[in-house]
Amino acid sequence: MTANPTLLAFDTSGPWCTAALIHDGRLTVRTDDMAKGQAEHLMPMLQEMLADQGLGFTDLDGIGVGVGPGNFTGIRISVSAARGLALGLGKPAIGVSLLEALVYDTARPAIAVADARQGRIYAQYFGANGPDDPMMLDLESDPVPDAWIQEKPVLIGAGGDALAKLTHSAVETPPTPLNEAIARIALTRLDDPYVPPAPLYLRPADAAPARDTAPVILD
Repeated sequence: MTANPTLLAFDTSGPWCTAALIHDGRLTVRTDDMAKGQAEHLMPMLQEMLADQGLGFTDLDGIGVGVGPGNFTGIRISVSAARGLALGLGKPAIGVSLLEALVYDTARPAIAVADARQGRIYAQYFGANGPDDPMMLDLESDPVPDAWIQEKPVLIGAGGDALAKLTHSAVETPPTPLNEAIARIALTRLDDPYVPPAPLYLRPADAAPARDTAPVILD
């Protein structure tokens, strides 16, 4: 890794295009809220962020990307963009899950929680010895792991209130914005063995992806 790597991270797993740029040790962030149109909006937004700092895509040392869980089509958009940039630039693209970003720079144990709609949540337990596998829970029908009740870990993220009632735990707001957390996590992994990012889907898609959505490349 260079002394001060330049890394661009972005995420479209929800109703937004959000990104963070780390350059010369400085952080620049941007979030554009939008329910649709991320496929057309993302790349011009990233170009603008880079241009504002006098940079282009070829100046990047790496790319970070949110891989979900979240909106099926949104995840496809960002992962496809990251893999395309990585291939074209010959630079690594590092996938970061929404759940690990939620608990970035928080004490353990903690449970990252995200709303999966229809009374369901995405959740992942992060303990002192590392994380468990992420899962989707239907809070009306699926049992909550006993350890979550016994240890009372702090809950981080949207959808935590319903789980807190079952585990008698406290709910806290993520301490670090999503775009910044993805960028900082990705930065720590620039020298790891390269594995192309792939979508993290914990449930089937609600509908077929739109025809104008950029295709995703999967292994």
